[in-house]
Amino acid sequence: MGGFSLAVGYSTVFWPGFVAFERYILLEGFSKESLRGFERGPGATRQSVEAVMNHLHLADIHGFHDGIAADKLIFLGTVLRQIYQAKLQWQFPDRRFVVELFIPETNDIEDYQLSFWQAD
Repeated sequence: MGGFSLAVGYSTVFWPGFVAFERYILLEGFSKESLRGFERGPGATRQSVEAVMNHLHLADIHGFHDGIAADKLIFLGTVLRQIYQAKLQWQFPDRRFVVELFIPETNDIEDYQLSFWQAD
């Protein structure tokens, strides 16, 4: 089943908005308060702050987990990693990025994540 509201929602996952804010590249709609909190963390770097601010738990794309399995999360995560890498390079051609798909050893569906940060 599908619908226009789902299509609009998926568009924000499959072609996300990215913004330059101060020295960061972040997902559109980020919380400035959360950003400041992560900046104050012990050992915080630009990369560590971006990584946590820009992470997406793949299982959270839907509000339910019916039919979810490791192979589907890996497939979806791989496609999203390619999309994020392509869009980041297109939108910010003068910067380099790391886009990472984290696959947990435990296969806990809640722990499959996608994140990105600037390489330099």
